Amino acid sequence: MIANLTNRNVVSHGEQKGFSMLEILITLVIIAIAMLGTAGLQLNAMRLNKGSQFRTQAIFLASDLAERMEANKSAAVQGNYEIALASAVAVAGTDCAAASCNAATLAVWDIAQWGQSISNLLPQASWSITQTTPGNPSTYSIVINWIDRSDTKTVSSGGIVDTYTATRTIGE
Repeated sequence: MIANLTNRNVVSHGEQKGFSMLEILITLVIIAIAMLGTAGLQLNAMRLNKGSQFRTQAIFLASDLAERMEANKSAAVQGNYEIALASAVAVAGTDCAAASCNAATLAVWDIAQWGQSISNLLPQASWSITQTTPGNPSTYSIVINWIDRSDTKTVSSGGIVDTYTATRTIGE
């Protein structure tokens, strides 16, 4: 009877050879898939974070221009801040930070400074400022467009165009 037990133990050990190795390989495959999934989630989060950063910059830039118009109400009421769709930075003839400027010249300088900020902060940006209601009070529509290159759906076309529009009424 003792001989039978010894033979059974030897046989049962022989049948399980390699089983632990198979368990380890399956565990490694599961861990590798989990790590790839985690990396994919991290990449997607980074992509969305960059897009929200661009949108936040556009909101701040539109607010900046609206505040500049509020500070120069006489030029804003006269329509001096209105520009067509632009993607190139305008050059101001006078540096109003260093020299005294009238209202119209200050409006040109404000738009040039603002356009420079947009082109520095947003990829492939374009912008327009439209006086939708002329007179006193005046209503302006500020539109800022940029390309969000982080969208993988349209990588071949360079990304999708995002737009932010703000409206401001200014009166003297």
